[in-house]
Amino acid sequence: MTDQAQTPEGDIPGKPTAASRTTLSHIMTHNDTNLLGTVHGGVIMKLVDDAAGAVAGRHSGGPAVTASMDEMVFLEPVRVGDLVHVKAQVNWTGRSSMEVGVRVLAERWNESTPATQVGSAYLVFAAVDADGKPRQVPPVIPESERDKRRYQEAQIRRTHRLARRRAIKELREKRAADGYED
Repeated sequence: MTDQAQTPEGDIPGKPTAASRTTLSHIMTHNDTNLLGTVHGGVIMKLVDDAAGAVAGRHSGGPAVTASMDEMVFLEPVRVGDLVHVKAQVNWTGRSSMEVGVRVLAERWNESTPATQVGSAYLVFAAVDADGKPRQVPPVIPESERDKRRYQEAQIRRTHRLARRRAIKELREKRAADGYED
């Protein structure tokens, strides 16, 4: 991809990956804990969605809504007192959709040890207009070799999402034709 990347319609110039990349940081408190005393997965998921939403809005230049979340992976527990960093970037764009990749890192708030990765996720956002209808987004321009790899991997995940959706739809149609009620 070049700096002059355009959408198929050719009317929106592309944006480099770095243009919308962001990091959201938050110190975890007792209010964030689950029954085991570690940070509740839902708290981390909200931070992931917040950071990804900011990236999608920045990249698309307006409102964007969460369409799906893929592969939310929790690698390590997060504890009270951890400083959590949620790093997000646009990996891939379609006509009105964007895949945002998110890495979650944690470090002790009062120590100088390096942050460790505690989770990751992929979210798909749809850019919408004031009426909630899909609107066109700029193509993303991968800048580094890592960004190019993420773009290619995102295309694979998109293909799998579409194939899974199609297979489920076909199965439901077949079951309905066979007289099964779900």
